[in-house]
Amino acid sequence: MRIKTRAVAHTALSDRTHPLAIDLFCGLGGWTEGLLAEGYRVVGFDIKRHIYGYHAYPAQLVLQDVQTLHGRQFKHATLIVASPPCQAYSYRAMPWKRAKALPPPDNSLFETCFRIQREACDAAGYHIPLVVENVRGAQKWVGQASTHFGSFYLWGDVPALMPVVVARAIKNTGGSWFNIGSSGQKELGRCPRDELCKRGYTRAVGSAIIAKIPLVLARHIARSWHP
Repeated sequence: MRIKTRAVAHTALSDRTHPLAIDLFCGLGGWTEGLLAEGYRVVGFDIKRHIYGYHAYPAQLVLQDVQTLHGRQFKHATLIVASPPCQAYSYRAMPWKRAKALPPPDNSLFETCFRIQREACDAAGYHIPLVVENVRGAQKWVGQASTHFGSFYLWGDVPALMPVVVARAIKNTGGSWFNIGSSGQKELGRCPRDELCKRGYTRAVGSAIIAKIPLVLARHIARSWHP
């Protein structure tokens, strides 16, 4: 019994020191880099592995469609973060007749994040915070964001106090995914002298890098929910 008690105590201490975070639609791991820096253990979920030159996801990665996940898998998590794809929202925010004429976007990926949170909370028996990031244009379709950090808009359990926005907290100068190669995106995506630059950026590469959560934002959210 004494050995079991010590093991339980050690596990509890380990959970507080290195709490578990789940990164949904993790991409290149902008959220994860901040979580790791603040001492979390992180598991990321995405439908594909993103590796572009020296840009790659930095933690344990599970290749799985997020819509197939059940939140009970994450009942031991301390925090869930998510960045569902935003291209559909960004496109409809463009001042083009073709964009304005489109039917409403499919919100299922966005809604999946909150479904997973509800299931995780039910399985855990207590609230597990969730922070979801997307673009400003998503608000028309999914509701008002809690706050934003530059062009990174946030929903869910967002801390009341946020860090000061820095000049580079933009996905590009227009907040859109559809102008790859704009001045803002070139600044964010610069990586001198590596193999990736020799080949040149593709739209997918540029989008993945631009979409990364700024480290200062990721670390702030991680610190805010650290036990």
